Amino acid sequence: MISSLIILLNIILKSLALIVPLLIGVAYLTLLERKVMASMHQRRGPNVVGLFGMLQPFADGLKLFVKETILPSSANTLIFILAPIITFLISLVVWAVVPFDENIVFVDINVGVLYILAISSLGVYGIITSGWSSNSKWSFLGALRSAAQMISYEVSIGLIILCVLLCSGSLNLSDIVDSQRKVWYIFPLFPLFVMFFISGLAETNRAPFDLPEAEAELVSGYSTEYSAMGFALFFLGEYANMILMSTTVTIYFLGGWLSPVDLVPFNMIPGFFWFGLKTTSILFLFVWVRAAYPRYRYDQLMRLGWKIFLPFSLGWLFFISGLLLGLDWLL
Repeated sequence: MISSLIILLNIILKSLALIVPLLIGVAYLTLLERKVMASMHQRRGPNVVGLFGMLQPFADGLKLFVKETILPSSANTLIFILAPIITFLISLVVWAVVPFDENIVFVDINVGVLYILAISSLGVYGIITSGWSSNSKWSFLGALRSAAQMISYEVSIGLIILCVLLCSGSLNLSDIVDSQRKVWYIFPLFPLFVMFFISGLAETNRAPFDLPEAEAELVSGYSTEYSAMGFALFFLGEYANMILMSTTVTIYFLGGWLSPVDLVPFNMIPGFFWFGLKTTSILFLFVWVRAAYPRYRYDQLMRLGWKIFLPFSLGWLFFISGLLLGLDWLL
């Protein structure tokens, strides 16, 4: 009995050690986005609440927490309430297999790549159910757009990941990082890195692919009818998925926690510092793209995914397979 309680307490503490920093990271990612975009637009950004506006995310969270939750009279109430909860929980569960440093991972399984793909693909259910249960044409159109967009770009993401798996020879995320000790995959697979990053923008519904939330025609997309904590859970889920996409880019292409230079001063720095620095750099690119590029039309979005990324990533998969087989035969 006591041993079971100890195991349960250990699991709870490990879960909190993973979830709490993630939520704080999401909070300050919103501040980073507002500060960076303000700088690019030559304005100040949040600077009132706390020193340099550092407490602004907590003020925003408190505002959403104390606001009244409004349930539309024509909505399917149960599904309407469950949809943002499902989206938020899925965005947390997927982090269980992400390695932040050597031997620093919640669960180190040999099929970590498949786990991330399987769990992250479930996020579309929260969006579809939110749009349908709202009983609003704007929400439903936004949900359909988001579902089609996510499914379209998951295909090219899967093919790109297959190329990385061929090079690493493992589905374990820690092994993928270890296979990059000599050279990071961003150098031999740079076109795939660019495609993966752009597909990540589309997968997370970020600008310039934020068609599900196009204000001009859909008000706010699938979250139009949500307020207070319902909207906050969608918001948290979206930004948690942004961080997840940045960490997967770091693991697949940037060597994870490995230092950029194999020298003593660099190797003495903890691996999770390099992991965080690389992830933050990719997040900065997410914000930079939002500030720099206009929104795509929906037909342009679909054309990019199905007519450009899909055949190009498939061609790279055949090329890398043939190259590795040829090298194996020669050696």
